[in-house]
Amino acid sequence: MGEAQYRKNVFPDCREIFMEKQRTLAGEISYAGIGLHSGCKVTMKLKPAGPDTGIVFVRTDLPEQPEIHGKAELVTSTLRATTISENGAQVFTVEHLLAALYGMGIDNCRIEMDSPEPPVADGSGLVFAQLVQQAGRVEQDAEKKVYRVDREFAVYDGENYILMLPYDGNRISFTSINSHPLLGTQYFDMELEETSFLKEIAPARTIGFMHEVEQMRKMGLGLGGNLENAVVYDDKKCLSVPRFPDELVRHKILDVLGDLSLIGPWRGHIIAVKSGHSYNSQLAKQIVAYREGK
Repeated sequence: MGEAQYRKNVFPDCREIFMEKQRTLAGEISYAGIGLHSGCKVTMKLKPAGPDTGIVFVRTDLPEQPEIHGKAELVTSTLRATTISENGAQVFTVEHLLAALYGMGIDNCRIEMDSPEPPVADGSGLVFAQLVQQAGRVEQDAEKKVYRVDREFAVYDGENYILMLPYDGNRISFTSINSHPLLGTQYFDMELEETSFLKEIAPARTIGFMHEVEQMRKMGLGLGGNLENAVVYDDKKCLSVPRFPDELVRHKILDVLGDLSLIGPWRGHIIAVKSGHSYNSQLAKQIVAYREGK
């Protein structure tokens, strides 16, 4: 069988598949804390939403409570975190929350916040996944549109790159390379499903370095970080208690899941080396442009 015929058989022309029902929360649940970068207090409410709503942030602290939809094309900044802007408002550092909703199979949700940044919680996606479990989930009378990748998408920048390939499932292979003597090269490969997400990825916290703290705080970043909600390193040692020996690469996968969730449900294989929010966002926007015929 030739390659063209193989691809036609395995990856048919129809790029949207309808395999499951959409899901939302069974009830409302709230959580309060401070933002990782802003350090500002925030109360967040996760609420059920109707079919085809998607993930929508609502800034309840602003006049008219503007909505900001979780879409890749609305990403306006990737400096240390992912920022989404719409209707004259923005939300930032949304990637951990988005990853948790995606990993727990939530398609539709309204997220009300009285500050522009979700709570940092423990610096991972685990608390948000547990909130979904506490609220419960319900199937809706609407089919989930899953984008099945039918060609390669890629973003290359020297040694940094991320690509998505056709694949019958959700797979992520990530290589992280860091010069710190306790980090070095870390590799993690996984098939994404709820159990593996909760066990292997959701608990992984963001990584920080003491030599970056002063510069970040001058930029108004990292103001809510500490040794518990981030894994912090000085030049020679880890000042926090890691949850995994390779927590860095696992958290990188959490970030990828959050950033790529902005294209909606997908089936494919993500391969990344030294990728970050900027590359993740570029890949997501590339996929959206292709799907929309641009």
